[in-house]
Amino acid sequence: MTNAASPASAHSQSAKRPTLWSAGKAFQAKWLVTLPPTLFLLAFFLAPALIVVGASFREPGEFGGLAPLENLAGLSLEAYRFLLGDVIYLEIFARSFLVAAATTLICIVLAYPLAWLIAKSPAKRRDLLVLLVILPFASNFLVRIYAWIMILGPANLLYTPVAVIVGMVYVHLPFMILPLYTNLEKHDPALLEAAQDLGASAWTRFWRITIPLSLPGLFSGAVLVFIPVLGMFAVPELLGGTGDLLIGNLIKEQFLDNRDWPLGAALSIILTLLVLALAGLAAWAARRGFAGTEAVS
Repeated sequence: MTNAASPASAHSQSAKRPTLWSAGKAFQAKWLVTLPPTLFLLAFFLAPALIVVGASFREPGEFGGLAPLENLAGLSLEAYRFLLGDVIYLEIFARSFLVAAATTLICIVLAYPLAWLIAKSPAKRRDLLVLLVILPFASNFLVRIYAWIMILGPANLLYTPVAVIVGMVYVHLPFMILPLYTNLEKHDPALLEAAQDLGASAWTRFWRITIPLSLPGLFSGAVLVFIPVLGMFAVPELLGGTGDLLIGNLIKEQFLDNRDWPLGAALSIILTLLVLALAGLAAWAARRGFAGTEAVS
């Protein structure tokens, strides 16, 4: 019995060895793929974020920056008390959100017809239209903004809120067009044909079928526009006036001009938390919209 069992056990052990070896190789390959981006995120995202969080709880130095660590008596909430105790910072946050919301809405109004036109164009012309959308990225950002200075100056619109909105829309419009185009291109025309056969008008087909199906692309474009506009400081700096100070300009001034790093770090943390909350809300709304599109389809 011993001699009969030993070949079977040896066969089972030899069968297990390749399985364990392949599992180990798969685990090693997984770490080889995931380790570099993980280290990159830890080094260039998490570590700087933790540094900013720590700086927001410190005192400013005598000549700006941060007070030396040997003089650190403990965590300080002075920067947050200062922000919450002055209503002007609340007004700047509100103005920044208003500009971001206005820019997003204008981008939606301008981008939706253009994205629909590109999606419905012949395939050989579609690539050219997409290239024209992304073509401005081939030139430098500041060069394009200075071009708007030359355009808005003779029209007496420079250094006004209108100039800021125009610049914001110009910079972020492609980020709204591309997600919408990607979504609209995938729509099944049979749904519109079926609705037409059932007697639905063109407006009803658009409102009851096209809009619900395009909600995921609409939410993606809104996030890609709204969140960057909140932190943008170059456009208000170059096109806006003294009354067009946004939160991005305020953070830049605290770090570079006033050298009040704790206050600038506290502003950055508050803005980051608000952006994360908005991103979570947008993801939740996008999931609901995607569930609605599945119901329509």
